Amino acid sequence: MSEEKAIQVQDLHKRFDDIYAVKGVSFAVDRGEIFSLLGPNGAGKSTTISMLACLLAPDQGDALVMGHSIRSDQMAVKASIGVVPQEIALYEDLSAHENLNFWGKMYGLRGAMLKERVDEVLDIIGLTDRQKGQAGKFSGGMKRRLNIGIALLHRPKVIIMDEPTVGIDPQSRRNILDSVKDFNRQGMTVLYTTHYMEEAQELSDHIAIMDQGQVIAYGTHDELVKIVGELDRIDLTINAESEQVLAKWRATEGVRQVSAEDGAITLLVDDSNLVLPHLFESANEAHVRITSVEIQEPNLEAVFLHLTGRALRD
Repeated sequence: MSEEKAIQVQDLHKRFDDIYAVKGVSFAVDRGEIFSLLGPNGAGKSTTISMLACLLAPDQGDALVMGHSIRSDQMAVKASIGVVPQEIALYEDLSAHENLNFWGKMYGLRGAMLKERVDEVLDIIGLTDRQKGQAGKFSGGMKRRLNIGIALLHRPKVIIMDEPTVGIDPQSRRNILDSVKDFNRQGMTVLYTTHYMEEAQELSDHIAIMDQGQVIAYGTHDELVKIVGELDRIDLTINAESEQVLAKWRATEGVRQVSAEDGAITLLVDDSNLVLPHLFESANEAHVRITSVEIQEPNLEAVFLHLTGRALRD
C-alpha cells in the first residue's frame, strides 16, 4: 500500500443481524486532502467510519490509517485520528474548558502542555469567551464546535467528521465548513461524511458516493459529473401528486430518469428545449399544473439520480 495515502480501505464488510450495512467498501484518501463520503441516511457512511475509528470491528476486509491496520494496530490508529461523531459527545454539566481539560488528559496531555493546548483549541473553535459556560446550556452549534475542539486536542494527522452540520443553524454550519477548510490548509487530512450535496461539492478534493452499503461512484467532482455526460437536469414542482403524469413523463422520448418527492421532481433529459413542451402537454392532460421550472447544470444529485433512479434527497 502507498505511503502517500492517509487512509486505504480494502473490501470492508459489516452486518448487523439481517442488515448488511457495509458491502465491500474500498477507497483511498490522499494525505492532506478533504475526502467526502456522500450519500443518504442509511447508506453505510457512519458504519464505515466507525470501523475506521476502531469503534466497530469489520466482518471482512481491512483498512490502513496512516499506515496502521484497524485490525492489528488499533492503538496507533486511534493516536493518529480525531473523531467528531454525529451525536454530540460532551459532559453537559461541565464547562467548555472542563470538557477540553478532561479529554486532553484522556489523550495523555498533562501540565503546561495541556493548558497550552486547551487555550489553543478554545481559540480555534471560537469559545474562549465562553469557556466557563456550562456545555449543556450551549446552542447546538456551540456544542458542535466544542465537539470538534475535543477531536483536535492531540493534534491528529487525520480528522474524521460524521455529519457535523446536522441540526444546526446556518451561521454555525458556515462556521464549521470554514473550519474544515482551515484544518486542511494547516495540513490535516479530513474524512467528511454528509448527505448534503452542496457540502461535498464545496469542500472535497475527492468524493465517494455511497448507497445501500456500497461505493457506487468515486472521483473528483468534475469526474463524477461526467458520469451523466451531456444530460440536462430539470427541477420542477407541481401542484398535486400525480402518478399519471409521472408515468407519462417517464415514457417521454428524451427523458432518462425521473425522481419525485413531495411535489418536487427532478428529471435527467437529453435536451431540455425539446423535452419541456412535452412535459407541459402531459401535465395539462393529467390536469396537473407545473408551478416552477429550473434547468441546471448536472451536479452530484444528478449523478446519484442517474446511478440509483432516485434523488439524493430521498
